[in-house]
Amino acid sequence: MIQRIQTLYLLLAAFLSIGLIFIVNLWITVAGDKFFVLDAFEANNLVLKSIAILFFASGLLAVITIFLFKNRKLQFVIGRIIILINFILLGILVYFSQNLSGEIKISEKGIGLLIPIITIIVISLANKAIKKDEELVKSVDRLR
Repeated sequence: MIQRIQTLYLLLAAFLSIGLIFIVNLWITVAGDKFFVLDAFEANNLVLKSIAILFFASGLLAVITIFLFKNRKLQFVIGRIIILINFILLGILVYFSQNLSGEIKISEKGIGLLIPIITIIVISLANKAIKKDEELVKSVDRLR
């Protein structure tokens, strides 16, 4: 069951949440420095630190969900939890992107702000495929 399409979706979501955060920046500060997710660990603000934690939690849950292919109902529930985590993450990122210092002078937000949106879409597609598999198994069980 690991070769199913939802595995590809979950791998893509894990790559987005864990791998892509090292490559793309979230925003550019007034000083011209690029702000990556790992820079949030060095910040004094607890909410900024939660951004990094939520990114890693989302990616880790996506990886764990791949190996729960025998329990599709749990896979579906964890997929919804990942979506919820990404909505929270999106809210925090929108809040910080609107309250960046120097917002009036310069408005350079990185493409990293779109990662939670893309992850939500990919996990929704994975949940749709998981639900389709569950319905297929139920229909086969009815025929026996």
